[in-house]
Amino acid sequence: MAPDFAQHNRIEMSTEEIDRLLREEGVGVLSLADDGIAYGIPLSFGYDAERERLYFVFLRPGESSKKTEFAERTARASFAIWNAPSRDEWESVVVDGELRRVDDGDWDRVHDVLADNAWYPTLFSETEPMQDILGWELRIASRSGLQRRRA
Repeated sequence: MAPDFAQHNRIEMSTEEIDRLLREEGVGVLSLADDGIAYGIPLSFGYDAERERLYFVFLRPGESSKKTEFAERTARASFAIWNAPSRDEWESVVVDGELRRVDDGDWDRVHDVLADNAWYPTLFSETEPMQDILGWELRIASRSGLQRRRA
C-alpha cells in the first residue's frame, strides 16, 4: 500500500517562501545535461529577485573544465536548494531556466548579488575577478517549493 503523504504536513511553498529560501541559503546543486548525460555540481549562488536570476561562478582551473563544457551544452538547467534542520522540518526549492555566461557589463551587479547571500570557500576570495573565474546566470523560468512542518 502506498504511503499517504498528505498526513506528513508536506505543503507547497508560496512565492514569498520560495524567495525567502533563495535569499537565505547560499549553496545548492546545479544540474546540467549533455546529450542525455547528467552532471550535478554543488555550488554557491547569489539570488537576484529583481531580475529573477541566480548567479554562479566557476573557478577556472585550467584550459578545460567539465563544469564549463557541460554548462555550454545545457539548454535548460535546474538548481536545487534546501534547508533541513530535522526529519520533521524541511523545505526545498527547485528552479530551472536558461543558463548563460554573465555579460562583461554585469559583473558589478553579480558581485553585489553574490555578496548578499553566496557562501564560498576561501579559495574564491583569493582569486582575481575576471581572470580566474567565469560567471554564469540562470534565468529563472519556473520555480517550485515544498516544505514539511511539525504537526
